[in-house]
Amino acid sequence: MHIAVFCASRMGSNPKYQSTAQELGQLVALHGHTLVYGGSNLGYMGVVSTAALDAGGRVISIIPTIFSPEVINSQPRAETRLVTSMQERKSQMIDLCDAFIALPGGIGTLDEVFEVLMSNQLNLCNKPMALLNIDGYFDPLLQQIDRMIADGLLLPQSIRALSVASTPASLLAEIEK
Repeated sequence: MHIAVFCASRMGSNPKYQSTAQELGQLVALHGHTLVYGGSNLGYMGVVSTAALDAGGRVISIIPTIFSPEVINSQPRAETRLVTSMQERKSQMIDLCDAFIALPGGIGTLDEVFEVLMSNQLNLCNKPMALLNIDGYFDPLLQQIDRMIADGLLLPQSIRALSVASTPASLLAEIEK
């Protein structure tokens, strides 16, 4: 299975985010899956990809050419696929991957999560989108989704493929079902 991991290109202030990204990368590799990610060796992207590679896994980097050569080549052990834009990166990830996992991240991570959810809602794909909810990071987002449903702005079936777990092992088990 090809699993995309959406996460920050920065290191945040919560040390659990880093240790969980490392654990997730290892588990993806040990379960025989291919990790697909946004391409750089910065932040949690670097942690998750390095962990997968160190565990003997296959890693595919999909990275836009808008970034510097240093960033593009920062994870030399990964198979690198160059694209021209962030939109093309998301499109290729959705086409290539069988499932998606989001770790804590910023605007780019949320953009990727919503791109998958929107593609599922429009029946452009039917693939699991999972949130690794470390220390309740995604709780406000989940509350907003509940509010959208309560206010009649989102049908519950629109997020049928969304799952949430607090550990990499339970999340991966959910995706593998």
